[in-house]
Amino acid sequence: MVFGAHLVLYSVDAEADRRFLSDIFGLHSVDAGHGWLIFRLPPAEMAVHPAEAPGAELYLMCDDLAAEVESLKARGVPCAPVEQARWGSMTRLVLPGGATIGVYQPNHPIALAGDA
Repeated sequence: MVFGAHLVLYSVDAEADRRFLSDIFGLHSVDAGHGWLIFRLPPAEMAVHPAEAPGAELYLMCDDLAAEVESLKARGVPCAPVEQARWGSMTRLVLPGGATIGVYQPNHPIALAGDA
């Protein structure tokens, strides 16, 4: 039985991205050995969207995007302008290793425990 999901981000500067995830987002981690940190993520959902080519994106969800953007900016993290979509509000930011992730405030029903 599936009991969880494991997301892998590939990075040209993994150590900087690990520090960022720990220091900026406050994600807790365990050391799987030799400094390989495994981060505990908040509860997650997964959607499958039609596309011309396969791929994946990471979005961290929040309940107040404006406050999250202000918090990130106060810690020196630049965010793209907030975009409004039918499914919610979102911004993007670039990790130190160059990967782009999104942060969004959903306005759709969410599939997290107790909300489905």
